[in-house]
Amino acid sequence: MGETFTPASGPPQGPPPDPEILKELGEEGVRRLLDLHYGNLEQSSIRGMFPENMKASAEKSADFFIQSMGGKPYYSQKYGSPRMRARHLPFTITEGSRQIWVDCFKRAMDELPFPEKYREKFLEYLESFSAWMVNA
Repeated sequence: MGETFTPASGPPQGPPPDPEILKELGEEGVRRLLDLHYGNLEQSSIRGMFPENMKASAEKSADFFIQSMGGKPYYSQKYGSPRMRARHLPFTITEGSRQIWVDCFKRAMDELPFPEKYREKFLEYLESFSAWMVNA
């Protein structure tokens, strides 16, 4: 087995998502965003990278994003420390699949609609965060 690719950028450098996003959308809005995101992923060419139950995956991701925006620590309470790179290492994640993931998120933000005043910084977070998941 070869060595796992590690992005030259290293771990995400920027701040977590702005807590004001959670205040504006509320937990239900964040959950809706992740439902839309996973609905887009379900129709994407990377669908095979995800579990059969996309609803459960959306809920788990929503727990992570709510926590990362300063909300209740649902993710840690249910699953322990996030350690997202370690959790994603079993899956082959290329730059191409990362870009599809980001594009599905952008479409979900458009569909929600996501508050425009937070969009640019949130996308910067998604870019940095997802770049750290690339392992192939």
